[in-house]
Amino acid sequence: MKITAAREDILGPLQSVIGVVERRQTMPILANVLLSARENRLSLTGTDLEVELVASHEVTVEQPGDVTVPGRKLLDIFRALPEKSRVSVTTEGERAVLRAGRSRFTLSSLPAAEFPTVEEINAQQHLSVSRKALRELIDKTHFSMAQQDVRYYLNGMLLETEGEALRAVATDGHRLALCETQLEAPSASTQQVIIPRKGVLELQRTLVGDGSLEVAIGTNHIRINIGDIRLTSKLIDGRFPEYARVLPARPSKIIEADRELLRQSFQRTAILSNEKYRGIRLSLKPGILTIQAHNPEQEEAEDEIEVSYEGEELEIGFNVSYLLDALAALDTDKVEIGLTDPNSSCLVRSPGAAKARYVVMPMRL
Repeated sequence: MKITAAREDILGPLQSVIGVVERRQTMPILANVLLSARENRLSLTGTDLEVELVASHEVTVEQPGDVTVPGRKLLDIFRALPEKSRVSVTTEGERAVLRAGRSRFTLSSLPAAEFPTVEEINAQQHLSVSRKALRELIDKTHFSMAQQDVRYYLNGMLLETEGEALRAVATDGHRLALCETQLEAPSASTQQVIIPRKGVLELQRTLVGDGSLEVAIGTNHIRINIGDIRLTSKLIDGRFPEYARVLPARPSKIIEADRELLRQSFQRTAILSNEKYRGIRLSLKPGILTIQAHNPEQEEAEDEIEVSYEGEELEIGFNVSYLLDALAALDTDKVEIGLTDPNSSCLVRSPGAAKARYVVMPMRL
């Protein structure tokens, strides 16, 4: 293989795929990226066997071929080269030689034939959605995914198609986030797939710019084409909880408050909450919400804000971190919190808008 290109034409795609490449791997080849040069185009592939990223760019291909080289080292070299410099990459025996100006780097390589790639995913469903809409779905829900939960199906995000709706749902068993958007063309069937946490976070990182993208869903994989970048992720084989049963249908007590004032009040009170459990108590009276926290050192915090509320008095406890995450994900000036009783979950959303909804379970304090 022999190619020449501007530094930026290789650095950009390399930065796009490096997120899935780890320095220390059980398989040494997974620390490498695959460079494939064909017909004046170079594609770079990185994988951790769960998520695969492929990015490509036009280059001058003098001799087509494939080679795998250490991903992080290659990235460090390209970052260190002068801007707009011309770079050539050549394979010489079992090594790859990189030249730029008076600099020369010789990198070890492993056989390209041994690099694991996902060619076909046997797509059963194709969707078209705008990048902005999909990015919003992920931004408004990803923080509710579980981390290393034994209920493995919670360590990811549910993506559901139903008619013209595309819905993302994430839960860790203590809180739930749901957001939906419209597809550019109605889906022929209702389908649910669970994308693993790593795939969701890489997709969030990759979704930049405007325009549409294509989503292909297979039996075991999901593949998303975003311009010159292709992301393929394994799917989690499991049954996601029936989230609709968790959503409070008609909370009897509705609080409406200024979102930023409420967020600041929660942050102040949280300073003296128990560092492990992060519990706060909400005491509700007509027109007034009192927020209290205390910790094992017998320290206490209390804050009071005006809210729009006309119902009965109520006291209920929550993990303040979960409430703060939900408030941060909303982008309206006002927020609506629906409550039923001290033992029932609350529903957080923008007033009158059901596109994004957040459910938080109560805590015993």
